[in-house]
Amino acid sequence: MPLELISFKTCPFVQRTLITLGYKNVAHDITFIDLANPPDWFLELSPLGKVPVLKVDGEVIFESAVINEYVDDITGGELQPKEPLTRAKNRAWIEYASNMLGTGYMMKMAKDKEGYETYRTQLVSQMQRIEDQLGDGPWFNGDNFSLADTAFAPIFMHDAVANHRFSVIDFESLPKISAWSKRLLATPAVKQSVVDDFEIIYLEAIERSGSYCWKNSIR
Repeated sequence: MPLELISFKTCPFVQRTLITLGYKNVAHDITFIDLANPPDWFLELSPLGKVPVLKVDGEVIFESAVINEYVDDITGGELQPKEPLTRAKNRAWIEYASNMLGTGYMMKMAKDKEGYETYRTQLVSQMQRIEDQLGDGPWFNGDNFSLADTAFAPIFMHDAVANHRFSVIDFESLPKISAWSKRLLATPAVKQSVVDDFEIIYLEAIERSGSYCWKNSIR
């Protein structure tokens, strides 16, 4: 019986899991919901009322990092470092990526210049810390693609919408991130992790929010 993933079309945390499922060629079904008006069955299913949720033989797993580890565990485990300290560090940076997604969301949804600049400065600082963390690549852990890569990929996907209209990545000051993001966005599992009309839906959501960055066409 295929796994069933409960999804919202523009959720970056769902995208993490879809990248992992796609990279490992795991059969799965997808059920889309509207998080602004979630069905009662979903609220009963999801302890936190968030996506993604993965249904496995009648059981429920929630939180993208946990789901991704489960998917990797049942398919060989090669997307997680074997050495305990390295694995723990990866988990910490995956959590860091979650914070970056939150910062990016707050930046794009900020209603005034002050809020926008505050979150933009924070996101640029977070990007710089990752730049300092990265080695020679090509992936987060060097030669081996990992769950850390699946965790950061949605950041770069959202950064790249509308030809990088809302981008905070400076190619000169962040050369490692720039190269890493290009490799990730060219990876088939990443390219196929969003719906066909993802960019349209995503930009419409920013426009509807009345955000400062949309009104001022900020890059």
